[in-house]
Amino acid sequence: MARTCLAVVLAAGDATRMKSSKSKVLHTVGNLPLIAHVTRAAATAGVNKVALVVGRDADLVTEAASAGLDVPVSPVLQTERKGTGHAVLMARDIITEGFDDVVVLYGDAPLINPESLVAATAERAKGADVVVLGFRAADPTGYGRLLERDGELVAIREHKEASIEELAVDFCNGGIITFSGSKAVGLLEAIGNDNAKGEFYLTDIVEIARSHGLKCIAIEAPEEDMMGCNTRAELAEIEQVWQTRARHGAMLSGVSMIDPSSVFLSHDTVLESDVKIEPNVWFGPGVKVGSGAVIHAFSHLEGADVGANATIGPFARLRPGTELAEKVKVGNFCEIKKAKVGAGAKVNHLSYVGDAVVGAGANIGAGTITCNYDGQNKHLTEIGAGAFIGSNSSLVAPVKIGDGAYVGSGSVVTMDVPDDALAIARVRQETKPGRARRLREKIAAIKALKKKM
Repeated sequence: MARTCLAVVLAAGDATRMKSSKSKVLHTVGNLPLIAHVTRAAATAGVNKVALVVGRDADLVTEAASAGLDVPVSPVLQTERKGTGHAVLMARDIITEGFDDVVVLYGDAPLINPESLVAATAERAKGADVVVLGFRAADPTGYGRLLERDGELVAIREHKEASIEELAVDFCNGGIITFSGSKAVGLLEAIGNDNAKGEFYLTDIVEIARSHGLKCIAIEAPEEDMMGCNTRAELAEIEQVWQTRARHGAMLSGVSMIDPSSVFLSHDTVLESDVKIEPNVWFGPGVKVGSGAVIHAFSHLEGADVGANATIGPFARLRPGTELAEKVKVGNFCEIKKAKVGAGAKVNHLSYVGDAVVGAGANIGAGTITCNYDGQNKHLTEIGAGAFIGSNSSLVAPVKIGDGAYVGSGSVVTMDVPDDALAIARVRQETKPGRARRLREKIAAIKALKKKM
């Protein structure tokens, strides 16, 4: 029979050291809240339910933790802060629903790998009553030490309470503990607060379990998996680790990055094989890039679907609602927003296309803008297949340019243009011989007069 598992996620911290107006766990890594990284890792590892211990911004934290999750999330409110043991016990009613395993996770530690959680429950299935995740630290200063004897974990010793011999141990406590669901409440209730802070420490559960003849072990995971976030500086460090992992995974899947460290990815970025990304490219949420596409340097993409073999930038911005078909070209310093661009169409440099539909093979000349906003509402511009829009044209929406139509450069188009028609909407040029010389003389005279005054 499959084992059942409850994840108790501690997310009630006040973010005092973050100096933030919102809960710490709502800050993001890879454009996803910290708490969502944790609950998604738990779901991937196969937990059946999440008990979410919340405090500040409880509703927002619960919403972020639940978004996109296919397992139930039950929030429980912690109104007093009395230590980690007390926080876990807030979920008593959910724990007593009956689970084979209970795993305690932290809402500010988003790098936890689902495989590590699976490994812990596997050790539980083999007979261990308590399983602690630990790591080997290059510098263990400040960390609690995992003390072992004869292959079993005998205690978790806080750094300030450790002896000289114990301080020499480099196996450190990662904070994540999995224990027997049937014994969980009894063990938690046995935790005391006879310490300097008068708090109930979850780490005491190891010695309590051993005093009841239960088996405790520690298993090792990478140190970065356990990284927690208390300050903005630590948040930046976690972001860096997450980005490195995401980039590495993308490159292993067939994506080329000239300078990986300068590329920023989001948690849901989809990059198909043979995509090439130049330096300094930013992917916001909701971006998908098709096979063979090239994203040139200094481009910014968010909420955009880029077709196969398209080319973007450099210095292009794709905003939410952009849908580019295959072989579309978006030139440098272009902005596309809420627009569908057909196969093989070109949006050349310094153009803005917003709230628009552009047909296959159309050419949007340099400096073209769709005037989509009237101060109150947005309006649609339709550009037909094979249409040619001359440079420096303004298309005042709502307006429709037909298939194969041609708009002369510098035009301000306010009326529909039929298929295969030529539209020129500009003042006729006048040329006045000698007037340029006389104009320069007049300007020079005015300048000379100003100097005398």
